[in-house]
Amino acid sequence: MKFWKYHALGNDYLVLDPKDLPAPLTVNEVRTICHRNFGLGSDGILLGPLPSSRAPFGLRIYNPDGSEAEKSGNGLRIFSRYLYDRQLVAAAEFSIETPGGVVQSTVFDAGKMVRVDMGKVSFWSDKIPVTGPRREVLNEKITVGGREFTFCAATVGNPHCVLPMDDITPRLANEFGPLLEVHPNFPNRTNVQFLKVLDRKNIQIEIWERGAGYTLASGSSSSAAAGVAHRLGLCDPHVTVHMPGGRITIEINPDFEIRMTGPVTKVSEGVVSPEMLESKPL
Repeated sequence: MKFWKYHALGNDYLVLDPKDLPAPLTVNEVRTICHRNFGLGSDGILLGPLPSSRAPFGLRIYNPDGSEAEKSGNGLRIFSRYLYDRQLVAAAEFSIETPGGVVQSTVFDAGKMVRVDMGKVSFWSDKIPVTGPRREVLNEKITVGGREFTFCAATVGNPHCVLPMDDITPRLANEFGPLLEVHPNFPNRTNVQFLKVLDRKNIQIEIWERGAGYTLASGSSSSAAAGVAHRLGLCDPHVTVHMPGGRITIEINPDFEIRMTGPVTKVSEGVVSPEMLESKPL
């Protein structure tokens, strides 16, 4: 089983071609491969290219806990770089289908920068989803761990809970992110962003990623957080998102279509030993 490893601002993924797999991946195999001690170590697995009726390439995205994500901004940038590196694309612009929708991707700077049209951000409860009557989920109250927060919810093909705050820290994300991820308000669980607005053109986020935990960077989280900040009138339509792993640029058009641009770095490529997958279930 061959693998290719990339990171996008410290958010690392393994790319596996389904043609190289002897059988479909099991939940335990995903957990083992992603494990930092018992496997290769990653924030997820990108399985592709897969057949698609809507785009030249299909993609499935696995979280380290074995669950699947509908969409990943960093994962899409990495997969785009992978297609470019392996010369599987004839042009620098192409489309990819994920369970969260079809996106348009553009690779430039010899593959080191990738722009992805992430689709439209929505704040409507039935699309995210969030429990309760149909509404835009903006500035509502939520209580976890004995603390009350104000939150907004959004989707760019996957669910997000954004909490605007005056001060944010990794400790805050690690303490309350796991509780918010599985809160009953979010029937499909949720990604969580703690948001600080720096000025009209810059925001900062700390991220708890559904199925993965605390992470250094996230493209879909950047898209959702920027969308929320702009919807609340706190930032301009062009904004730089600052994360522990680095910065992503987000452009928001009047219809709240999101365009994300950020770097991708190749780490390694190699072969997975079958012995690694013979370990007892994690």
